[in-house]
Formats: sequence, C-alpha cells, structure tokens
Amino acid sequence: MEILIVAATKYELEPSLPFLHEQGIDVLVTGVGMVETAFALGEKLATKQYDLLLNVGIAGSFSSDLLIGDVVEVVQDRLIELGAQNREKFLSIEEMGFGQSLFFSNSIAGTIAPTGLQQVHGITVNTVHGNAIAIEAVRKRLENNLTIESMEGAAVLHAAHKKNTPVVQVRAISNYVEPRDTSRWDIPQAIQKLHEWLRGYLISQQR
Repeated sequence: MEILIVAATKYELEPSLPFLHEQGIDVLVTGVGMVETAFALGEKLATKQYDLLLNVGIAGSFSSDLLIGDVVEVVQDRLIELGAQNREKFLSIEEMGFGQSLFFSNSIAGTIAPTGLQQVHGITVNTVHGNAIAIEAVRKRLENNLTIESMEGAAVLHAAHKKNTPVVQVRAISNYVEPRDTSRWDIPQAIQKLHEWLRGYLISQQR
C-alpha cells in the first residue's frame, strides 16, 4: 500500500521520521497554512498516486470534553472564511453558488484500517482563534459542527477529493481555543501522543 503522510511542519513529524523512512512510507512537509498545503500537495499528487493520504498534526480544541494530548479523527472539515459578509450574516461559498467549503474524509471501508479514534468536526482557518469575541462568534455560527481547528485540514481533504484518493485526518490536541495563553499549551505532549497512535496505526494498516 502506498501511503503519504502529510504534515505542516517537520516538528510535527519528527518523532516518527526514522520509523517512516524504515518502512518506506513517503512524507510531505507542506508548510503552515492552507495555501502552502494546497500547493505542496498538488505538486506531490501530480507525480504519484497514493492509496491513502494521512494528514497528521496538532490542533486546538473548542471542546472541554477533550483533554490535552487526546488524539482524534477529523471526519468533517470546513473552510470557514471562504465566503462573504452580508451585513451581520456570513454567506458561505456554497450559498453564493461559487464553490465548496465543507469536506469529508473519504476512507473506503474494507481497504483502510479504522483509526479507532473519537470522530470530530473541524474548521480550517488562516488565523487561529485567540480572542473571546471571535471565539463566541464562531461558536454561535457553527453550533454543533465545531470541535477542533487547524490551519491545513480542509485543504488536504480537498486535494484528496480532487485526486479521488482515500484520506484520513488525525489531530492531537495541544491547546484549547480560548483567549491566547501559550503557557497553557502542551505541544510536546500532543506530538508524543500523536506518534504513539501513528506508529501503531501504520503497523496495523500493513498487516
């Protein structure tokens, strides 16, 4: 099985790089943000067909039900800034009739091992939330369709759909989405837990 592991930064992949190289699994570090991700992944997928894209990284959680270090599967992701402001109302790109902002993982049952993780909904943003007013606004707008946020997830799902490639997005919680206070974050723990899951998953996938 040809697998491509996609992450925004080398730091998010570093603990598993020796294992991935040993297993002959391709790795793509895209750079941070949806633009860098779309460009890098588009170039990569133009040269090789994969059986699975696995997007991994850290994320902020809107839900206090998730603990720092929890690893989750993002089955739905949304480009929440793609659209227009119509006075006090936000119009999605779908409502405007110009495109798509909502994407889903599309792993094929029976061909890809289940992740065994809690499934959540995500949003992909250019600016991570760290302001109480903005956080409350996005909570009110999306209500139950909101668990975590990243800066790349929906771009990976979109690229995979364009190439009709199975895709799974997995994120480890490094912080809560709240007024920004990096002293409350634990990125090393999130990355450690992410890679404990990743190595086990890849071994099970190859059985």
